[in-house]
Amino acid sequence: MRRPQDIMDLTGTLEIAGRTDTGRVREQNEDSIGEEVELGTVVLADGMGGYHGGEVASAIAVNSILNHLHEHLPGIHAGTIDKTTGYCQETLIAQAAIRDANQTIVKAANSQSQYRGMGTTIVLGLFFDNKLAVAHVGDSRMYRFREGLLEQLTVDHTLLQELVDKGFYTQQEAQESLNKNLVTRALGIETEVVIDIHESEVHTGDIYLLCSDGLTDMLADEDIAITIKSYQSDLQAMADSLIFMANEKGGRDNISVVLARPMKPFPAPRQNLARRVLDFLF
Repeated sequence: MRRPQDIMDLTGTLEIAGRTDTGRVREQNEDSIGEEVELGTVVLADGMGGYHGGEVASAIAVNSILNHLHEHLPGIHAGTIDKTTGYCQETLIAQAAIRDANQTIVKAANSQSQYRGMGTTIVLGLFFDNKLAVAHVGDSRMYRFREGLLEQLTVDHTLLQELVDKGFYTQQEAQESLNKNLVTRALGIETEVVIDIHESEVHTGDIYLLCSDGLTDMLADEDIAITIKSYQSDLQAMADSLIFMANEKGGRDNISVVLARPMKPFPAPRQNLARRVLDFLF
């Protein structure tokens, strides 16, 4: 029998700020962002598809994922490692949430002809037990800013990135390419989707940035790093500045950012011996 226990509430521990903007060229915003500070969750989706299809797909993805996490996270011991995969249960729940979102989008597209072919990227961060689980599909990114250095934590699922991996392009040539947005994975295209997951240790004061390609197509990593350094005391001002700069460079796509910063350690409650025996028996 499973009982809700050891629920982690990161209210007062995790600072989050986000903003999404249509940009200067597109008529509608097909990006969606979401957050649940109690669950330590940040999520961003960049939709694609005609007749508002991308807008619908990204909204479905974000809402479906948040609902899934609300349903499944309270039923686990925070930080428990799954013996089969070696991942923590939170990471596997994040992966399952994206998998369910994909199936929901596919069903919606199949039931309404105007939404056929709609899809979305997704990048999800879940903070727990002084760790971060990252799950993503597509070319929306997550970065970590730590001790003055910006590091990309996700790998783009694009044709161009595959060519970079095979040595046909350098990263600099890829940044300047006109074909950088041909994604090789997205939610809503097939009933099954490959979801990248990984875990990393979190340090107090880290800044994590989730963003759509509307930001990274306009700004180089160096520009993003400089902006983060300039606004470290104010995450919302940081988000606003990143959006402003991307629009100043042309704003050719929708632009979305979500920023998260842990303000103090958040270790999971540890089980005592009596609790472990009861869980084993029941």
